[in-house]
Amino acid sequence: MRPGFTGATIDRADRLRSDPEALAAAMGDWRARVLMLSGLDPVIEEGRLRWASIADAPPKADLVLLGLIDGKPHFVAIPDQPQGTTGRPPHIFGLLAQLPADEMALYGAARAMVEWHMRHRHCPVCGGATRPFKGGWGRRCESCGAEHFPRTDPVVIMLAEHDGDVLLGRGLGWPEGRYSALAGFVEPGESIEEAVARELLEESGVRVCDVRYVASQPWPFPSQLMIACTCRAGGRALDMDATELADLIWATRDEVRAALKGEPGRFIAPPPFAIAHTLLTHWAG
Repeated sequence: MRPGFTGATIDRADRLRSDPEALAAAMGDWRARVLMLSGLDPVIEEGRLRWASIADAPPKADLVLLGLIDGKPHFVAIPDQPQGTTGRPPHIFGLLAQLPADEMALYGAARAMVEWHMRHRHCPVCGGATRPFKGGWGRRCESCGAEHFPRTDPVVIMLAEHDGDVLLGRGLGWPEGRYSALAGFVEPGESIEEAVARELLEESGVRVCDVRYVASQPWPFPSQLMIACTCRAGGRALDMDATELADLIWATRDEVRAALKGEPGRFIAPPPFAIAHTLLTHWAG
């Protein structure tokens, strides 16, 4: 099982990022391509990402070197001004469902980088303007010289099991019937296992043990590392945090299998490219 947003086959070409001459040559390569975006959304043609000549990049835009595909440099442009919708817009799932796994992964990396650049135009140390460097994989303050690099926030996403059933939740504002694994950010000074236990206790009132890692996934809304785990619940009594969740249910293995197949039932499974789908598939099997 390969989680969504993984499996990109691009050569990230880190060796080029710190070599100004090689980077300039890549930008001047007539074969170089730039990813086309609509705001932050992918532009899709015949089920594939749309690429254009680097000459079609916005004239004032800085470029991020995504890497090499068949030896050809591929870039994404950083808009002069914030573009599109940040976070996870409701229509994005329909767009992502059109892409093959490797292109979804490449788009995810590009989107995360563009959004990071749009959020970090000023230095958090002194407030001065920052400029991209290292092929777009960092920003340097023009006032104090501080260097800043893209960050990824760790998030635990977990299934608690009790007597053969699994705990699922529905977030506030989610589509009716959609349920998924519970999730939350890892806090400073916390291990993955501690974050799993704390988040489940805070959101559901359930105490757990025997935390086991299953898989991970980069999630580009805006940039998290989803860390999927399973664990064992000590009981079934629920005390739901209504500020975070709309509902909680204990689901049977047969119900989970039916939902993963798209069959009518008590709930709808997460989309296939979400790691919650991977986690449920792992648990159901």
